[in-house]
Amino acid sequence: MHIHYFQHVPFEGLGCIADWIARKGHQVSATHWYKQETPPALDAVDWLIVLGGPMGVYDQDRYPWLEVEKNYIRDAVAQGKRVLGICLGAQLVAAALGAKVYPNKEKEIGWFPVHFEKAHPLVDFMPVTEMVFHWHGDTFDLPENAVRFASTPACRNQAFIYGERTVGLQFHFEATATSVDDMIHHGKEELIEATYIQRAEEIRAGNGHIAINNQLMFTLLDRMEK
Repeated sequence: MHIHYFQHVPFEGLGCIADWIARKGHQVSATHWYKQETPPALDAVDWLIVLGGPMGVYDQDRYPWLEVEKNYIRDAVAQGKRVLGICLGAQLVAAALGAKVYPNKEKEIGWFPVHFEKAHPLVDFMPVTEMVFHWHGDTFDLPENAVRFASTPACRNQAFIYGERTVGLQFHFEATATSVDDMIHHGKEELIEATYIQRAEEIRAGNGHIAINNQLMFTLLDRMEK
């Protein structure tokens, strides 16, 4: 299987997903949009993973490739490819499917519990509640015909499934201790006093949750692989 991923900034990569791909022996390639790279022909791709980033879906004036990316995602979904969007990636998938993306009332940065619903067989393994790593200020409306399967008090639409092969996650199951540190380093100006924003030391203190988050990521990837 050929997995291709879209990366928007150097410090938000695949995280633990890279370990899963290596263990499975799948072919992997990437488009680094910040390097002005061109994505491959879609017929060469079996699975598209769209990663996070600090920009917004609506920032196409600063990042003109966002429009190209949304069109590619839309075509990937239409052609029945596996598509996984994470954080900004989930917002891009939602936008590609015609949903509105906009600033949330509250930013969520740090470790906060997510409530999961067994709304689809693909995610019926999820726990009722799990402490999950967040770093987002935007949210999205659910695309038409999508099914929400996760929420928090601060952000109702935390995850969705569209059809049988498209999944959007607002949070970061893929996070590792290294990627958490990288996000703290590059986003420290966002760590202000607010209800759903933790201090750097609080975030690092939550890294004990990474192992279970990664295991949930691996199980979701296993389910999507079938």
